[in-house]
Amino acid sequence: MGTPPETQNRSTGKTTEAKMTNTIQTAKELAFGTELEYTNISRERAVQAIHSVVGGTIRYTGGGYDEWTVVAPDGRHWKAVSDGSLGSRSTSAEVVTPILKWDDMDTLQAVVRELRKAGAKTPECTSQHVHIGVRDFNARQIANFARIFYKQEELLLKAAGTLESRLRHYTQRTERGFIARLENTKPTTREELNEAWFGDPNPNHTHYSSMRYHAINLNNVWRTGTVEVRAFNGTNHAEEVKSHIVLCLAIAALAKNAKCASTKNQRTFCAESAKYDMRVFLLRLGLIGPEFKNVRMHLLKRLPGSTAWKHGRPEGR
Repeated sequence: MGTPPETQNRSTGKTTEAKMTNTIQTAKELAFGTELEYTNISRERAVQAIHSVVGGTIRYTGGGYDEWTVVAPDGRHWKAVSDGSLGSRSTSAEVVTPILKWDDMDTLQAVVRELRKAGAKTPECTSQHVHIGVRDFNARQIANFARIFYKQEELLLKAAGTLESRLRHYTQRTERGFIARLENTKPTTREELNEAWFGDPNPNHTHYSSMRYHAINLNNVWRTGTVEVRAFNGTNHAEEVKSHIVLCLAIAALAKNAKCASTKNQRTFCAESAKYDMRVFLLRLGLIGPEFKNVRMHLLKRLPGSTAWKHGRPEGR
């Protein structure tokens, strides 16, 4: 005799819930960092704002990026550097965090709020980049990250509100050639993944390889051990900064725990069901319950449609 349907449903539900819980547990164990671009603030003023939160000492180290640094009491370095894409060098700053963990999220949000109080602005020329530590990921797990992001890419870019001007230049969609190479070779080593990403073996690539200008950037896998997500516009809203990071951490955690991931049948963007589709994806990532209420709100707010009805609310409901 087969298992009764109601028993099967309960079993499947428990398995799904366990997977979501495991994803969030993994996400909270991952390291991350972020780069936040601002205008209307000098780098010196930016590190003063950071210092007011983390303490420590302020240093001017100069160099090509005119770097200012806050050395926190725990020895970690928070930096404010120049970025040519931000216009006036004297009134702009790219804030680069040290390696952070989940427990540092409140400190990061406090830093963002102090930067806003200090006058920092985030016009269309600014962006937020998120780096996820993948030193302990194998090639398959990193490839899973690329596959999951690519499959949901159009939905994720709409949810992030990525500007079309950035999609044409510094945040291009995932290269189809890379996806084709990924699926043809199914890399099991970092050397094979390197060749799939760059198109040929490139053990000595530079930071400025043009492959970095995509929504997901694997260049740093072989330099600093991170995957970079470049999809997000600049923001001085602390909860939105957190939401972007949590999304990336959850995708990375899902990729790490998954046996495999597929790029087949890439999701096309459907305005009618966009908000519903994104909610379902966030549930798959384990971003459920009161803890992630604000995260869901920020990641859903730009999308049309209904979270409850895939094809719109029926008449009379």
